[in-house]
Amino acid sequence: GKQLALVKTSSAVRTCGFDFGGNIIMFSTDKQMGYQCFVSFFDLRDPSQIENNEPYMKIPCSDSKITSAVWGPLGEFIIAGHESGELNQFSAKSGEQLANIKEHTKQINDIQTSRDMTMFITASKDNTAKLFDCTTLEHLKTFRTERPVNSAALSPIFDHVVLGGGQEAMDVTTTSTRIGKFEARFFHLAFEEEFGRVKGHFGPINSVAFHPDGKSYSSGGEDGYVRIHYFDPQYFEFEFEA
Repeated sequence: GKQLALVKTSSAVRTCGFDFGGNIIMFSTDKQMGYQCFVSFFDLRDPSQIENNEPYMKIPCSDSKITSAVWGPLGEFIIAGHESGELNQFSAKSGEQLANIKEHTKQINDIQTSRDMTMFITASKDNTAKLFDCTTLEHLKTFRTERPVNSAALSPIFDHVVLGGGQEAMDVTTTSTRIGKFEARFFHLAFEEEFGRVKGHFGPINSVAFHPDGKSYSSGGEDGYVRIHYFDPQYFEFEFEA
């Protein structure tokens, strides 16, 4: 629990992450209080960067602030999702923008990669989650719902996707929980078809994640609960038969 280092920023930090080797950290700051949105990169092998609060690279994002970001395979680049719905690839060495696409019409809330880092899934306020190729940013699949998607995760063992969402937190009091807006929803990765829903939360789901062994998943909600669900034996039998 001992604090090893402290990095100070001028505005709120929205995303952060370690690269593949655990040596480089990146984080993005919000566009607020007169400050621009930046992505900063620190190499932990050089202690002076942390001591002087001087990243080895800082990428400005003037058009639309970054709302989610992850490292790509082997730590060569990061993938950033923006408030505008755009996706960008930034080189971790030069800061150059390697690719840019806009498949979402509204803010990207979450990005999670597949276990082998070849694909990633995005969750957006435009009521969809989308699957992309990590290297080329090619759009592969779309999973549609009737409400904003806050988080999406890829199963490490099956071609399954889980989505969590609901609506804006400020609108929750006007909605009956019986409408079923707060269920975790399961889709087939290849066929884009929904095959299951799990109830439980009485507020929007903010985050979903599969266990690394693929035998359970967890969801965190606006209601203040983290729910951990273990899959039934039939879940594994069904998939292997299919």
